[in-house]
Amino acid sequence: MTTVGTTLVIGATGTTGSRVASQLAAGGHRVKAASRGATAVDGAQAVRFDWNHPATFDEALSGTDRVYLIPPLGSLEPAALMLPFLRQARAAGVRRAVLLSSSAIPFGGPAAGQVHQALPGLFDEWAVLRPSWFMQNFTGDHPHAQSIRANGTILTATGEGRVGFVDADDIAAVAVHALTDAQAPNTDLIITGPQALSYGDIAAVLTQLTGRTVTHRQLTYEQMRDRLAAALPPEFAAMLAGMDRAIAEGAEDRTTDTVQRLTGRPPHSFRTFAEREMP
Repeated sequence: MTTVGTTLVIGATGTTGSRVASQLAAGGHRVKAASRGATAVDGAQAVRFDWNHPATFDEALSGTDRVYLIPPLGSLEPAALMLPFLRQARAAGVRRAVLLSSSAIPFGGPAAGQVHQALPGLFDEWAVLRPSWFMQNFTGDHPHAQSIRANGTILTATGEGRVGFVDADDIAAVAVHALTDAQAPNTDLIITGPQALSYGDIAAVLTQLTGRTVTHRQLTYEQMRDRLAAALPPEFAAMLAGMDRAIAEGAEDRTTDTVQRLTGRPPHSFRTFAEREMP
């Protein structure tokens, strides 16, 4: 890695942002940890940032030369908020931008896909991270984790489709390299774990490790959409249920060498993750 200036990490209290900020700081890099509450992150300067309040942009961008971008949560059209910020970032001296998107969202696609499309025209140095589904979805307050705790079930419309589930620690490690390596990737990076697993496979691993029976309950697309719509806007619920349907059709049944290639080590397996996070 090369010595760099200050990196602005947006969403520094989130699943990947907190890890990116911590790993950068641990590596001796200067970091601004940006969040709505200006929450402290070890080794980083806390700064307030809110996508919906452009008045927070100036302080966050001051003195930074690269940025890790987490799109506004729950937004179906994040480009409307992000592109004005990115133009301001370029004018303020930011040279490199690394965007967190998703393996399910292609260049020019919905949501972050529009920002992905715009990024190469705004910055000479850039990368778009497109991780598969997070292993962390089975811990904490995620609905899968809540359902496992409540009744030992995982509810999806994915059928027998498989996913290259990835540890957020590995996503963050890739992000750190994309932000700090002398040569920017200047491409999108599909990030997966070492195996593609069905939700039934996940349930079997959790059953073995916890000693409690966990099962995968398969829903139809319509059942999943309506279940999600009870807590989310209908359009967002339909999009998420559609992602499950795409998994059932094989869209996420793949693995890549991105973690190994950028970090020099293999990605964590789901079993290793579960042993660490779900003792």
